[in-house]
Formats: sequence, C-alpha cells, structure tokens
Amino acid sequence: MAETGRTTAVAGVKEVKPRNFFVDMLVRLVKEKPLGTFGGVIVLVLFLTGIFANVLAPYGYNEMNLSLRLAPPSPQNILGADHLGRDMLSRIIYGARISMIIGLAGSITSVIVAVFLGLISGYLGGKTDIIIQRFVDAWMCIPPLFFLLTVMSILGPGMWQIIMVLGPFYGVANTRIVRSAVISVKQNMYVEASRAIGAPTRTILIRHILPNVMAPVIVLFTVNMGTVILIEATLSFLGFGIPPPIPAWGGMLSESGRRYLLLAPWMALWPGLALSVVVYGINMLGDGVRDILDPRLRGGLGRYAGAEKKRAQRLEKVREDKEKAGISA
Repeated sequence: MAETGRTTAVAGVKEVKPRNFFVDMLVRLVKEKPLGTFGGVIVLVLFLTGIFANVLAPYGYNEMNLSLRLAPPSPQNILGADHLGRDMLSRIIYGARISMIIGLAGSITSVIVAVFLGLISGYLGGKTDIIIQRFVDAWMCIPPLFFLLTVMSILGPGMWQIIMVLGPFYGVANTRIVRSAVISVKQNMYVEASRAIGAPTRTILIRHILPNVMAPVIVLFTVNMGTVILIEATLSFLGFGIPPPIPAWGGMLSESGRRYLLLAPWMALWPGLALSVVVYGINMLGDGVRDILDPRLRGGLGRYAGAEKKRAQRLEKVREDKEKAGISA
C-alpha cells in the first residue's frame, strides 16, 4: 500500500482524507447554498471596504467643500454631496468601517456571553441551571428598544458604548441556544468516560463540550452580526448611537437625511441602500451556514439526503475493495 499526497491507493481505489471543518463548510456553502454564497461575498466586500477605507475613499469623511452643498451625483462626487459639501461616497465607505467594527465586536461579545452562560447552565444543571434560566426569562421580558435607549442615554453616545450594551444584551438572550446544544452533547459516552477517569470540569467543558457545540455558535455569530448592525443604525437614527461627524449609516439617515429628503434624496438613499444590502447579505450568509450545519440536514434529511447517501455508498465501496484485497478496514 503506497501513500501519495493526501490519498492512499488501495487496489486502484483512492481514499480521500476528510477535509478541515471550515474548508468543508465553505465548499458546501458554495455548492449547495448560492444565496448564502452571495451573502458571503457581500460580507467580504464589507470587510475589505472597512479595512481599506483610507485607500478607497476619494476624500476624507469630514472634508467639506461648501461650493458643492447638496450637489447631485457627478464625476467629481459619484454619489453626490451632502448639506455641508462632503462627498457621500467617502462617507458611505467610512461608514462601512464603523458597521464592520460594531458588527464584529458586538457579535463576538454576544457569543462569548452566550457560550459562558450556556456552558455553565447546560452542563451543571440543577439549581445553577434554574437560577440562570429564570434570569434569562426575566431578561427576555424587557422591551429591547426601551432598555437600549435607557442605557445609552445614561452612558452617552459612542461606538464602544454601543458594543458594551448590544453584546451582553443579545448574548444573554441567546444563552438558551447554547444551553440546549450542551445538554445534548453532555449525554455522550466520551463525556461520561472523562468524568469517570476524574477529568476536571474545566477540561471537559473546553476539550469535549465546546468543540461539539461550535455549529450553533457559528450560526449565532453570523445572525447576531446583522442584528447588531441594524440596531446600531436604529440607535444612531434616534440620536443615541454614533455621534456626528462620524459617518454611521443610521446617523446619515437621521436629521440631515430627513431634512433634505426632497432637495437631495441621495443623502438618504445611499446610506439606506448600503445598510439594506449589508444586512441582507449577512442574513443570507447566516441562513446558509445554519442549513449546512444543521445536524438534521447533514444526517440525511431534507435536500442533502442524496449527497449523504452517495457519500455513504462510496465509503462502502472502498471498504469492500479493501476486503477483496485482503486488507482489514
């Protein structure tokens, strides 16, 4: 039996080693979820635009030219200018950076909170689980917009204030999803075996439980990112988010966008369109990742049944060829 590269030749049959988890997820996303792939492209464009905003923007986001006040789209200002003569394209590009930072930081914070509380609640159970879940019940009864406006009015507007508020708020609300996954995983025999040999709780949670609940955690991250960006735009629109002159898309829709809506509709059109496209792309990516990582679909139900059946047939054929060649599987 000779090994070459990533395959092993056995009686003329090549057995391919399993791909990395994230590589396999990306390949399946491209092959099986075209809308999810399209959403992923939109998210990638958002990230690249935010990272290279200084290079892509033709002007500074607060660079004024009063002679171009309310100028319509033209070769000099492709998307027009606002009431202070600032280039709308440049402000949209810099606004992508704000949305990227808030979306990533807010989603990461919410996932950390959800994983921390979900692991403790689901694994320990008993009184600990009851206390945490009753706290989550009470938390979810609070009207989101009322709570966010109240806290932001106390903390004051700002990017990091929004992240500190939105992250924990949605993290606590998503605790139940992680808890359910943990309860399902902790019933497996390898967890019982780890307990039997005296492995500490920290080791069991980090090495055995957490890796096996990453699928719902990844889905939570993608879904929360769109939600955080949309809520940030809402807070900025109401005056409790990113303060001017920082070009947040929600803030661009508010005040000046509404005031000059009839004279310069492009001031509200472009930030609203950018916000809609980005949130749509993130939601499509989240839906695609959820469908791919859903164990009910991966296990042979729904539209993926045919692919899973063919894969099982190929593995069975490799096993039979090994037996014929006198090699134990």
